[in-house]
Amino acid sequence: MMKSAILLPIVAILGATALSSLFIVDEREKALVLQFGQVKQVKEEPGLGFKIPLIQEVVRYDGRILGLPTTPVEVTMLDDRRLVVDAFARWRITNLVEFREAVGAGGELQALRRLEGIVNPAIQQVLGSVPSSRVLSEDRTALMNQIRDIARRQAQNLGIEVIDVRLTRTDLPDQNLEATFARMRAEREREAADEIARGGEAAQRVRASADRTVVELTSDARRQADVIRGEADAERNAIYAEAFGQDPEFFAFTRSLTSYERALQSGNSSIVMQPDSEFFEYLRSDSGRGDVPGRAAPVQE
Repeated sequence: MMKSAILLPIVAILGATALSSLFIVDEREKALVLQFGQVKQVKEEPGLGFKIPLIQEVVRYDGRILGLPTTPVEVTMLDDRRLVVDAFARWRITNLVEFREAVGAGGELQALRRLEGIVNPAIQQVLGSVPSSRVLSEDRTALMNQIRDIARRQAQNLGIEVIDVRLTRTDLPDQNLEATFARMRAEREREAADEIARGGEAAQRVRASADRTVVELTSDARRQADVIRGEADAERNAIYAEAFGQDPEFFAFTRSLTSYERALQSGNSSIVMQPDSEFFEYLRSDSGRGDVPGRAAPVQE
C-alpha cells in the first residue's frame, strides 16, 4: 500500500510531463518551438510534434492566406487631382524564422501594421506618378500589379509574401466633393439648356414647315376652286346663252321671275321705283300696260 501511494503520484507526474512534451499542429497552422526566445524547431507540416517540457514553448501562426484592409490614404495624382484610395492586400507567411525575428512577440497583428506601412507608400508612389484618368481606365489592373510588386519586394524581409493588392475605392476628398458635384451639376444644366434650345429650334422649323405647307395647300385649293368655279360659270353662261338663243322671250321671263323672287322677299328693305318701269313688265296685263298705273293687272288663268 505504501509503495502504491508513492508510485501513483510519480506515474501521474511522468504522464503529465510526457503529455506536455507533445503538441499537435493543425493543417491550417504553422508552429515554432522556442527555447528562452530562441527558435529551436520549425513545424510547418500538420501532425504531432515534440518539445522539452517547461523549457520550450510552442508559438502558432496562421498558415493560410490572410487579408489586409488598409486605411484610406490620400494621393496627389500627376494632374494635381487628389484622390482618397482604399486598398486590400492578400498575404501569407512564408518564412517563420524571419517572420518571428521581424515582428517579435507581436505576431500577426504586428505584421499587419508593418505590412500596411509598406502597401500605403507603394500606393502613393505608383498612383502619384500617373494622371487620374489612368486610375479610372483599363490601366487600373497594371497599376495594381505595380503596387503588388513593390510591396512584395519590401515584405520579403518580414518573411511574408504579398500575393495580391487590389484598389477597392478611389474617391475625391470630402472637401472636393461639393465643388465637383457643383461643376457636374452646372455641366448637366448647360447640356440640358443646349438640348432645350436645339429642341425649340427643331420645333420652330417643324412649325414653319407646317405653316408653309398649310399656305401652299390652301393656295392650291383656292386656285383649284377658282378654276372649277370659273369652269362652272362658263358652263352656266353657255347654258344661258343656248337657252336665250332658243327662246329669248321665255328666257327673259324666267330671269324676271328670279329677279322678282329675290327683290320682293319679306323684310325691311324698300324699293322706290316707277310702276311703268321695265322691271314690272311681266306684272302688268298681257298688253304690257295695267288698267291702273302702278297696279298690276290680274293674272288671267
